[in-house]
Amino acid sequence: MGSPNTKAKVNFMPKSSWVNSIGSSKTFTLMLGAALSASIYTVLPGSSDSAKIMLALLVLSVFYWTFEPLPLGVTALLLLVLMLLFKIVTMDIIFSGFSSPAIFLIIGGMMLARGVNDTPLAKRLGYLILAKWAGTAKGLLASILLIPQVQAFFIPAVAVRTTLILPVALMALDHIGVKKDGNLRKMILLGVAFGGTISGTIVMTAAIGNILTVELLKQFLGIQITYLQWFMYTVPIWLLLIPLSWLVLIKSFPLPKENEEFHHLKEEMNRKLKELGTINTDEKKCIGILILIVGLWFIEPLHGLHPSIPTLIGVILMAFPGVGCSKWANMVKINFDTILIMGVTLSLGYAFNHSGAAELVGATLSVGWIIDLLRSPIIAVASILIITQILHLAVANVSTAVVTLIPIFIGLSDKSGADPVLICLTASLACLHGYILVVEATPNIIVHSTGQIQQKEFIVPGIYMTIIMVLVTMLTAVTWWNWIGFL
Repeated sequence: MGSPNTKAKVNFMPKSSWVNSIGSSKTFTLMLGAALSASIYTVLPGSSDSAKIMLALLVLSVFYWTFEPLPLGVTALLLLVLMLLFKIVTMDIIFSGFSSPAIFLIIGGMMLARGVNDTPLAKRLGYLILAKWAGTAKGLLASILLIPQVQAFFIPAVAVRTTLILPVALMALDHIGVKKDGNLRKMILLGVAFGGTISGTIVMTAAIGNILTVELLKQFLGIQITYLQWFMYTVPIWLLLIPLSWLVLIKSFPLPKENEEFHHLKEEMNRKLKELGTINTDEKKCIGILILIVGLWFIEPLHGLHPSIPTLIGVILMAFPGVGCSKWANMVKINFDTILIMGVTLSLGYAFNHSGAAELVGATLSVGWIIDLLRSPIIAVASILIITQILHLAVANVSTAVVTLIPIFIGLSDKSGADPVLICLTASLACLHGYILVVEATPNIIVHSTGQIQQKEFIVPGIYMTIIMVLVTMLTAVTWWNWIGFL
């Protein structure tokens, strides 16, 4: 009688102690973040309380989103409420992030993915890919990284590219039988995120940050960067980052022997393809709707519609009786956390510009030694990469970071006599390549929304990828950009 009771107490106490330890750790992290934010407010120069509070909240957002003492969505709402309580800017500006076309692009992209998954089309595509690449973990990761690179040429929205490839990756992992917390699952899911981010590098229309940079240069300086010019400037960076990201993920997540090879899966996938039979009517409708959406994206210069509009048209068609291939009740089952995070990060950026925080940062950066750094093209590229990567951690959303930082760098270019196109394109690329925080890039957010990977999994490979991105861009600058006369 005594033995079972003793055993129960031995099992119970460590568990209770562990739970209390976790709770204490989160409480400490919450308090540390608040203390850090208060310290930033105290030491910042300037007389504008709104600007200083805004910068303190940006620091708080980075700290909480990195260490996750609260769920990401709760942190997003907390920041929104704090901006409202402190009255940093008007209520309209604070809530304006949720009216951005980017929000509806993300919502539409997630709904399209649900619609596609309601047909056998995603399974068919997944089986085809797995039948060819699923023999090894390295081959599977390579395919997951390469698919969005091809998609980028005809699907401008990274949210849509990611939501189309994510179900394929998840299905592959489920068929292989990978554990929920296994290294192979982490590696492949980060491959989806990193591959989506890299896919926005070479094609000017493949990332909203690229488009915003081009528009800001035209608006402020009357300089027009063409599609071909962007391609020429970025092609070496793109080509190098694909294999290097593959190598980083392979090294970051060592696999047990049973997860390195799974040749039996090829035969199984071929068998499942035969079971699916020929393409059915719903699949044909789905393909037709996707072709229409891609076509509208491709001819955007002719009609001038924001990419969110064709996406929403596709959502309507997919749920439209007699035309669609899905049911509305299924398509609205999307992750609301993702919408909250994106809306709040956009609102943070708008508040950053309107609160005076942007001017405070610009004045801080306009010191003699920074101006001197920008006078040498090579040193300027290195400096802008490092400065932007650091600031991008604070202004996490890519489009918000671009809108916030590019005007500052245009002003710095003018003061230093540096080439504004070189400075701003470098900054734009650094804004695009956010790997460390979930909120730094849309693919990160979408992958995280599956609930199968946590923020902590991004940090180590994300740091490696950030360092590699800086080094690759520097290498490109001293070689390729110098050869073509851009540097």
